[in-house]
Amino acid sequence: MQTVKDIEALLKEIEEPTAWLKELENDERVGVKKALNRWYVNYQKRLKVLASYEQKKAFDASYKPFKQAYVAGVDEAGRGPLAGPVVTAAVILPEDSEALIGLDDSKAISKAKREQLAETIKEIAIAYSIHIQPATVIDELNIYSATKLSMEKAVETLSVSPDFVIVDAMQLTGHYRTESVIKADAQSLAVAAASILAKTTRDTYMDDIHTEFPMYQFAKNAGYGTAEHVEALKKHGPCIHHRKSFEPVKSLSKV
Repeated sequence: MQTVKDIEALLKEIEEPTAWLKELENDERVGVKKALNRWYVNYQKRLKVLASYEQKKAFDASYKPFKQAYVAGVDEAGRGPLAGPVVTAAVILPEDSEALIGLDDSKAISKAKREQLAETIKEIAIAYSIHIQPATVIDELNIYSATKLSMEKAVETLSVSPDFVIVDAMQLTGHYRTESVIKADAQSLAVAAASILAKTTRDTYMDDIHTEFPMYQFAKNAGYGTAEHVEALKKHGPCIHHRKSFEPVKSLSKV
């Protein structure tokens, strides 16, 4: 008879239900029952992740004006912070993108997983483009217009022209068909990919400027208005990366 440890090792190698798994259901040992239950729980999780991937792919495909059309996804990171740029990304994914099974909205994924996915996206994408819109332009135009312009530049600088552009909650103007979709990063694989690239690029940017202005703890707060960040603003005043049109930066800039 196989030991519980042997069975646990064998279960790690099985990805789909088998006749042997059915036989294990008759094993009365508590350890076997627990191991088998864990396998089924993980299997259901894998099925859910795979279904989500297929739904996202189908969502993107539904916007194709013709079968071989290129659909770009566009998203941003950093509209709300008091400091740092807003970063936008545009991504066109290949038909075979199984390497991205498990890809989701960047906010729903750990930092380590985001960085891993960002590398995979860059490797397999038909084309991708990232644009960094600095705080000075945000102050000059306002955050909405600066984000819109940045998204349009990200699309325009793609090495392959898209036939359709899906954008997360923004109306773009350009020589391409486009659709603004609320919470597109949770529905579209291409937009989720753009979300990952925008988020990881911005996080790296904020880590870099943290070394120049450590008093604001940008590596920790990513420029958002945490209590610690606001206290540092009151003590040291704004730096060149702060958005002077955002409160409380605006008021503190006049002091």
